[in-house]
Amino acid sequence: MSLDILPSRGDGFRLHPVASRLAPMFCFALLTASCALASFAFACATPFAAFAVVAAAMLPLRQALLVVTGAWLVNQTIGFGALHYPIDGSTIAWGFVIGAATLLATAVASAVLRLLPQDRTLLMLAITLAAAYGTYELALLAATPFLGGEGAFTAAIVTRIALTCAVWLVGLVAACEIVRLLDPFGRKGAMSA
Repeated sequence: MSLDILPSRGDGFRLHPVASRLAPMFCFALLTASCALASFAFACATPFAAFAVVAAAMLPLRQALLVVTGAWLVNQTIGFGALHYPIDGSTIAWGFVIGAATLLATAVASAVLRLLPQDRTLLMLAITLAAAYGTYELALLAATPFLGGEGAFTAAIVTRIALTCAVWLVGLVAACEIVRLLDPFGRKGAMSA
């Protein structure tokens, strides 16, 4: 099932809820607000892989990397400022590892979206999420010999976070579709002009 939000324009972008000129700011606002909600709700289980897919699906790679960096900074600010994460070397290092894993997941999501067929379906976003989430988790797992935390990689925990990412991806795509349908920024008028 193809959606209008996923047009086949051959421009490498998959989500078009707003005019292209507004996409970076819209994506930044969407993901930082979502990250703030997720950070308070889930603390250490923020769905960064879902954020990576949405950013990669909406923006060119460089802009997507900047947007997810902003979301990560929001997460870290909330974690250390409001949730009182311990300020020690290990926690700070894990914060940077999470940021690096998010950037890597975004780059992989962007590459996967470029490789997938141009029929923009939700299945393509699901495939991209699987690749981004796998990359994200492997990057985190690679840090455990140096930082500890192997216990966070049980099948139950990894599956729960994967499902959380899938639900967030559906919600973010739905939010994009609602914005596209409501057209609060004059997208339709700008496209026809």
